[in-house]
Amino acid sequence: MAENDSELMVRYASGDSRAFATLYARHRAPLFRYIARLVRDREAANDLFQDVWSRIIAHRERYEPRAQFNTYLYRVAHNCCIDHLRRATARRSRVADDAEMAGEDPVLLVSAPDEDSPDKRLECTKLLARYRVALESLPLEQRDVFLLAEQSGLSLEEIAYVTGVGVETAKSRLRYALAKLRKALAAAPIESSAAALQLAGEPSS
Repeated sequence: MAENDSELMVRYASGDSRAFATLYARHRAPLFRYIARLVRDREAANDLFQDVWSRIIAHRERYEPRAQFNTYLYRVAHNCCIDHLRRATARRSRVADDAEMAGEDPVLLVSAPDEDSPDKRLECTKLLARYRVALESLPLEQRDVFLLAEQSGLSLEEIAYVTGVGVETAKSRLRYALAKLRKALAAAPIESSAAALQLAGEPSS
């Protein structure tokens, strides 16, 4: 039976490097997607991703087993991202223009099934583009809560803890985010909207 994350973190704190390798493999992909979609800057996301893991490593002996590792990891990631975004806002004149983000987004690239026809793939591509625009247009607080719900596997209570707000506030932010994303796809056929949400990693209901 596979060890849970907390057990692995305790083992890593005791010097077991293989335990860390397992943790990293489990959480690497969803953590990076959360960071990249939140900060909307590939280069910054790479740096923040490394920073988060560096902090986990540096403070491994402080980890308390009573806290779920997933909650601990995303709390660190959330704080790193928010600090970065605040610094970026303070030096807005140095931030890259939004046009630089108009190119290919490797975080959201998906491969259509082989049996899909070209027109269906084109339709899903257009829907995903609309989804991405809607996601990036969300207020930071709503985007943060939504991405945590999408990527981290945390409960609403845990998301509230990670973001430092009450459960009702977290629930409200998630509700508004979902409503806006669904509205962005509302003009498309129901089947296509559901397919686009699933390809993007979102629940279709």
